Amino acid sequence: MRVATRDFTADYLRTILADKIPETVVVSSVVPKRNRAIEIATRRSRLLWLSARINLGVGVEYPSPETIGADRLANAAAVAVLYGCPAIVVDFGTAVTFDVVSKQRRYIGGVIAPGLEAMTSFLYQRTALLPKLSLKEPKTAVGKSTADAMMAGAVYGYRGLVREILSGIKAERFRRERVKVVATGGYAQLIARRLPDIQAVDPNLTLEGLRIVAGLNSA
Repeated sequence: MRVATRDFTADYLRTILADKIPETVVVSSVVPKRNRAIEIATRRSRLLWLSARINLGVGVEYPSPETIGADRLANAAAVAVLYGCPAIVVDFGTAVTFDVVSKQRRYIGGVIAPGLEAMTSFLYQRTALLPKLSLKEPKTAVGKSTADAMMAGAVYGYRGLVREILSGIKAERFRRERVKVVATGGYAQLIARRLPDIQAVDPNLTLEGLRIVAGLNSA
């Protein structure tokens, strides 16, 4: 279930939970201003805030681990268990993130680039004559209308961005290793469809990470 951040309140969360009182609620939060709403709505449950300070099932080899997004840690935890290491997770969200887990099951860093929808929305907002797009597979690489040209630029161009970043990560960290590349997030299926570098698309990878971390930190 998706809900806009502005609508995510304690009352909304209580409605979702109904009368259920979960024993443990695992939280992967990247919006600190909404954390209080979670605390209020789940005050009778054990709250487990996902961070590098808890048992993730993977180590963290990173200078400032407190700065790593909780969703990225959840992805690392999930990919290690479900797909094996070494691995790269490509998460197509508001930003597209690339998170790298070494053969030794350690989170070693990643890459952050603008998200596909953010890039196309920027064009629409800043250019008076360009339309807003509903993203889908382009019919051709050469557009015969403004919308088609934008679609080709967005999808083909974004695949190029992803391919180049993956190539750089592999050359730097996995020159002699076979690495599993798993995609997740809203546009994973669209972009990964014609990217042979991506071996699997798992729309629930982040949620699986929360489940795995909850099990590792059970009271």
